[in-house]
Amino acid sequence: MYKTIIVPMALDHGLSPQSLQIARALLAPGGSITALHVYEAPEGTVSAYVDEETMREAYQKATDRLNEKVHGIEGVTPVITKGHSARTIIDFANSGKAECIVMGSHKPGIRDYFLGSTASHVVRHAQCAVHVHRGS
Repeated sequence: MYKTIIVPMALDHGLSPQSLQIARALLAPGGSITALHVYEAPEGTVSAYVDEETMREAYQKATDRLNEKVHGIEGVTPVITKGHSARTIIDFANSGKAECIVMGSHKPGIRDYFLGSTASHVVRHAQCAVHVHRGS
């Protein structure tokens, strides 16, 4: 049982509810769950074509979507932050905010074999326990 669990939340697929259920099963009495969404802003040449107002609106939509996903789920605190998904999840956890990370992983595609998935990066570099469940 873990006192502090982070559940990284991708807002574009349905693995989050299962991740939250698993986190609740692994949670020690009196523990806390943080639903963490990492907002990845466009970078490089793409950012040159996206104005600041559009970026603010997209960030607000992501915040609203995260809040919707955890609304009514007792003991879950939503947190949104900006950065690279895997690196930010790892940094957040390694800063002492987690004893365990519970995250879903999609079926790997060819791209994942060359670049690696977020889940595989987290498993390799987090200093805490990581529970990964496979989505369909």
